[in-house]
Amino acid sequence: MTSPAVTVTDRSAAEPAGTPGSAPPRLRAPRRRHSADKPRRSVLLTLLTSLVLLYSLVPLIWLAVSATKTQEGLSRSFGLWFDDDFALWENISQTFTYDDGVFTRWLLNTLLYVGLGAGGATFLAVLGGYALAKFDFPGRRAVFAVVIGAVAVPGTALAVPTFLMFSKMGLTNTPWAVIIPSLISPFGLYLTWVFASEAIPTELMEAARIDGAGEVRTFFRVALPLLAPGIVTVLLFTMVATWNNYFLPLVMLKDPDWYPLTLGLNSWNAQAATAGGEAVFNLVVTGSLITVLPLIAAFLLLQRYWQSGLAAGSVKE
Repeated sequence: MTSPAVTVTDRSAAEPAGTPGSAPPRLRAPRRRHSADKPRRSVLLTLLTSLVLLYSLVPLIWLAVSATKTQEGLSRSFGLWFDDDFALWENISQTFTYDDGVFTRWLLNTLLYVGLGAGGATFLAVLGGYALAKFDFPGRRAVFAVVIGAVAVPGTALAVPTFLMFSKMGLTNTPWAVIIPSLISPFGLYLTWVFASEAIPTELMEAARIDGAGEVRTFFRVALPLLAPGIVTVLLFTMVATWNNYFLPLVMLKDPDWYPLTLGLNSWNAQAATAGGEAVFNLVVTGSLITVLPLIAAFLLLQRYWQSGLAAGSVKE
């Protein structure tokens, strides 16, 4: 009978070289998977996830399907299915040419508000969050309390006081009335603060200072690359908030030439109820579809940065 490949009876063969008389190393048996180790399937969790998925996708499906219909097709066909007349390209063309192409102006206004408002809010949030996370100064706890309190205050509660203040300065009915309030993002500041506390090692900053780098160079060359996931996360939140902002432009703006997409599409939707107004619901639906496409593209392109930004700092070693 042949002996096993590895036995403990032959000590000379099992002992490692150079360690006479020592006990042979014990091999760790492979861990067996039990039925309890397998992920358990929860019917209730699957059902709730499916409901959330339907809640999220059904409006988008309705929007995409309705954008292919004419004004008459919207009323004579089922909402979640196509009409006999496929008018998507005609609707897109009419959306950009209706009322002397004012939709293009609204789109450019929205891009301006997002570029300056959301971009500036992200930059200020990164500067403030980095300073609060890595520098100790008098009043730091008070700033923390103010930031937490500002997160709890809804933006609609500040719209009227902001309007009165901007009216005194003569800035209402101008793009600055929308851009300047958008520069403040308490939630973005708090998120960057938490992220910077874990993402930037203090030893790395001290090494950069020893090498002769100033605070500005340390921030842009050392800290900023490490903050990239958090920056993208804050940028997505501020971009969505500015892109979908409705109440602030409604209060601040009177000239339709400065309307963002949200306010402009609402004016198209409301003109059917006015005397002599033309109903253009097909253009409202098509414009809404065009409006959400940039947000969907931004989330899909920046999804990996966004996910890592949400998870960073959640586990402390």
